[in-house]
Amino acid sequence: MGKIKVTPCGDIEGLKVIEPTVFGDARGYFMETYNYNDFKEAGIAVEFVQDNQSSSHYGVLRGLHFQINYPQDKLVRVVNGEVFDVAVDLREGSKTYGKWFGVVLSAENKKQFFIPKGFAHGFLVLSESAEFTYKCSDFYHPGDEGGLIWNDPDIGVEWPIPEGMELTFSDKDQKWGSFKEFHR
Repeated sequence: MGKIKVTPCGDIEGLKVIEPTVFGDARGYFMETYNYNDFKEAGIAVEFVQDNQSSSHYGVLRGLHFQINYPQDKLVRVVNGEVFDVAVDLREGSKTYGKWFGVVLSAENKKQFFIPKGFAHGFLVLSESAEFTYKCSDFYHPGDEGGLIWNDPDIGVEWPIPEGMELTFSDKDQKWGSFKEFHR
């Protein structure tokens, strides 16, 4: 039904921002958030096996997460609120290894972010609250979690942290190691 607009993310191969076609009228709007055929035509022929949703409040920073032995492609979006979403390239041999890309995802802009296997992922909630959904190409394996510390200077993510924002983390997100440690 609806086609999608796909925009590559800088020079980081595989990352894509997706904008669905939105049909609006006096009643509101309708959009297809995922259509396998449209995504396949756009070069994203991924079979998703699990959908997840999280709810977070202003200042929550989740990440930077990945699975070690069971990597996942992810298609992420925000259904309520606004986040700054980040992916870090962890694909050894990639010309952009260790580089990051960030994009604002919101209920208003309806953008989605496709993150292929081999990336760490995280986000910062910029609105009062945010509902975040994502499709995964592999199941979650609790013993397979990996992560990088959110403020690693070697990665240099430029989180848009407004003055006065107090960040909230999980215990594990404060304890992840650095990119240098991961690289070893």
